[in-house]
Amino acid sequence: MKTIELRNALPLSIFSHEMLYSLLEKSVSNVNDKISNLVKSGELVRLKKGFYTFSKAYLTRPIDLISIANTLYTPSYVSFDYALSYYGMIPERVSEITSATSKNEKLFETPIGRFSYKKVLLQAYSIGVDWIYDNVEGGKFIATPEKALCDKIRYDRGIGTLTQGAMTEYLKYDLRVEIIKPLDSRLIEEIATAYRSKNLKTLSQVIEKGKL
Repeated sequence: MKTIELRNALPLSIFSHEMLYSLLEKSVSNVNDKISNLVKSGELVRLKKGFYTFSKAYLTRPIDLISIANTLYTPSYVSFDYALSYYGMIPERVSEITSATSKNEKLFETPIGRFSYKKVLLQAYSIGVDWIYDNVEGGKFIATPEKALCDKIRYDRGIGTLTQGAMTEYLKYDLRVEIIKPLDSRLIEEIATAYRSKNLKTLSQVIEKGKL
């Protein structure tokens, strides 16, 4: 099977060794050697043990970094700076794909980018997470704008406990947050309760009062 045929059969941004094996085993005598040779030739890009993507020459659409982030380490959902940038809420272009996980922290340095995972409290993990469906990639998990902002604030260790005024200043001048769509203060309150966070309760009050 030619690489272009393999790509047509596997249009995903990330796929497993098992998926490759099942496609190649009918036409290749030593599948593992074939996969190794595809990596050596640069046609396949190894993201971590047992997971790959195709090189740029074989891509017909941009790589879905959110799908890759979800797959590299599970369970996880994309959040923090990358999600805030994805929603257009912060001006910086974020190169590191940041995710939340209920497991231990993890970091993957790959040929297509850096994927980091921060452990969050289990009680708050599933609140405010969107499931987005793509006809090619399937389902993927990303924080809502509210959850991404809450995750960012909750795990910013250097800010201390903020008043409503200080929270407004922090959002405007430190994070440079721009509210594209109205945020749900009740969802933020629910996340704040799960995180047991005074700052997030303050955030919900700031949002409810329209101080941004």
